[in-house]
Amino acid sequence: MKIGISVSSSYPDRAPDLAADWMVQRTRAANAAGLDYLFIGDHHATNTPYFQNNVMLARMLAEWGDQPFGALYLLPLWNPVLLAEQVGTLAALAKGRFVMQCGLGDPRQGAALGIDMTRQVGLFVAALNVMKALWRGETVDESKYWQLQRARISPVPSEAVDVWIGAVVPAAITRAAKLGDGWLAAPSLTLAESGAAIQQYQRACAAEAKAMGTAAIRRDVLIAETSQAAKRAIEPYLAAGYRGIPPEALLVGSVGEVTDQVAQLAALGYTEIIVRNISADQTECLKTIALLSEVKAALQG
Repeated sequence: MKIGISVSSSYPDRAPDLAADWMVQRTRAANAAGLDYLFIGDHHATNTPYFQNNVMLARMLAEWGDQPFGALYLLPLWNPVLLAEQVGTLAALAKGRFVMQCGLGDPRQGAALGIDMTRQVGLFVAALNVMKALWRGETVDESKYWQLQRARISPVPSEAVDVWIGAVVPAAITRAAKLGDGWLAAPSLTLAESGAAIQQYQRACAAEAKAMGTAAIRRDVLIAETSQAAKRAIEPYLAAGYRGIPPEALLVGSVGEVTDQVAQLAALGYTEIIVRNISADQTECLKTIALLSEVKAALQG
């Protein structure tokens, strides 16, 4: 089981310069902890500060090592030529392989950007196919969704871009098996739901006559030195109904407890876990990231 991090991009109660510095600090800590992936999310037209992924990722790569990296993209919200160019540039900034996580967009964000989100599935599939062709160095026409004529990009990534498709419902999981190199499960899935979802992905891959790709799952995380300390730290977030995620779907506890929880997901067949800090306290976040190195060591031992 590999462990990566999705560094939070949303800081509603912090000055922008401080929040950006916190993101850089967390990236530096993730590199020091030997984590396997670095990611950043994607939102647009928000009411509170949300740092845009391509710009921030470029800065964060100065603190990252040779491991894979990438970002989540809500594909219907992006022009595929522009995004393919951005990824080609980002892929040249570090040695690790670029991994694109992708999914559909929030209709409210689409409306703010002037995009017809009633066509979001078609926009998603067309954008993904266009970008794959552009990354191969091809010249692309696409008239149904994006009105592209003889589009091409440079630089082209020096190695293939991995594509993980975020999906929850069966139709979307089937689409992930058909179009992606991997699948990303949602952070809200309980252990039982996670088991049912990965079985759906396995069946969908078998129906496509392809080996199961990366099976990753997102988990929001808080680790402390003791179980009691973790429970005290998580209490105010649970009391506020933390992001609508069931408490049993959160990764919370001591190193030993979190190791056991990650091992349960690995036993279901998940190959990667991508964590996101729960705490709004930077010291707690950096401590959690540092302790993930002990979780990794315990899993490997």
